[in-house]
Amino acid sequence: MAAVSSPEGIEMSIFPNFFRSLLLTSIVSFVAPILLIGGTLAGLSSIGYIPGLGIIGQSGAESIWKFLAVFGSGCPIQGLLTIGITCALVGAMFDTYAFYRYQTLRGN
Repeated sequence: MAAVSSPEGIEMSIFPNFFRSLLLTSIVSFVAPILLIGGTLAGLSSIGYIPGLGIIGQSGAESIWKFLAVFGSGCPIQGLLTIGITCALVGAMFDTYAFYRYQTLRGN
């Protein structure tokens, strides 16, 4: 006799995939702005070693540090973490919405 799948069985198998997707999306959404801002700071710092472009690199890096300090109540590292956490929350909300839309369009 063939096994009949119940709606509860379907729901139980979907949630581990949902939580795995939610965790992965949150991690990627947290790391992406940190890498982007860190890469920009590294690029500006390396531009500072080129003769004639030192002032551009220095002023650009200083501007980014001041920008991060605004979000971190005076501490640039705290501002970077604030931006990362905010992006992670937005990514998690988007992933939750996409999961809901997929379930709705699929008919479950």
